[in-house]
Amino acid sequence: MKHAHTHNLEHDLLAAAQWCAKRGEKLTDQRREVLALLLSAQGSMKAYDLLAEIQKQRPTAAPPTVYRALDFLVAAGLAHKLESKNAFVACCDFEHPHHGLMLICDRCHKVTELSDERLAARLAEDAASHGFSVAAQDIEVRGLCRNCRDGDTEGAA
Repeated sequence: MKHAHTHNLEHDLLAAAQWCAKRGEKLTDQRREVLALLLSAQGSMKAYDLLAEIQKQRPTAAPPTVYRALDFLVAAGLAHKLESKNAFVACCDFEHPHHGLMLICDRCHKVTELSDERLAARLAEDAASHGFSVAAQDIEVRGLCRNCRDGDTEGAA
């Protein structure tokens, strides 16, 4: 499944709130605000970029507010942390817990999320054959998206 930014923001936020309620948790106003920013982003966002956006409305907002919200969103499966960029992206399919495969464009920074159960199962099997138990696996693949590749006059792929 691809990460799509074409969904209705209010619908996505309502679905996220319902998802949290099913888990016995609450999508607080602060968590909702951070998730809305991630859902609206064209690519990933760093914590301090999120803080800067929030401070436009609430100048006294502090970094711990954003970090706590991000920790919650990642733990709830509503967002993924891109370790290579120390940035975050909204999850495109949070209602079906999965391990993400993130395609990250090096030029425009767009992130496309794929979900491949066969790949996740194969990785878990291979890890188990080495006596390793997988706790988490978000795979980041970097390169150029179609738009950047097609617009590339230097021929890089």
